[in-house]
Amino acid sequence: MIALDDTDRAILKALVADATQGAGAISRALGLSQPAAWRRIRRMEEAGILAGRRIELAAEKLGFGVTVFLGVKLATKGRVSLEDFERAVTAIPEVQVVQHVLGLYDYRLRVTARDIADFERVLRRRIMTLPGIGNVEANVLLSEERLAGPLG
Repeated sequence: MIALDDTDRAILKALVADATQGAGAISRALGLSQPAAWRRIRRMEEAGILAGRRIELAAEKLGFGVTVFLGVKLATKGRVSLEDFERAVTAIPEVQVVQHVLGLYDYRLRVTARDIADFERVLRRRIMTLPGIGNVEANVLLSEERLAGPLG
């Protein structure tokens, strides 16, 4: 892990706010030279602090109006069943996030669907037929607020 100073943290905050901006825009906003901003960004990329840049899609604008979080408890335990489950669940396009968790459930899934009927179809035909599937608990997302994260 590399030591980060206040300028590095300011660069990270700027990129979290808008990952599409380049070193030139960041340098102007922070009062740095463009090469200095570029070097700092590059150093953080090489250290693995910046693991990538993503575009956030507005799912509802694309016709996906329902997001459901599923808690999944596997019926069977063992390394093979975990790997089989993970391989099968990641092949379902409506499953956006697969998290292996510790607690009441073995996995937490984020599923997007066009509407509740579409979600029911995905649940019945795809998720409930996965290898090793046991108990499933669904929580429909009502609203979502974006948190600033560990940098404030």
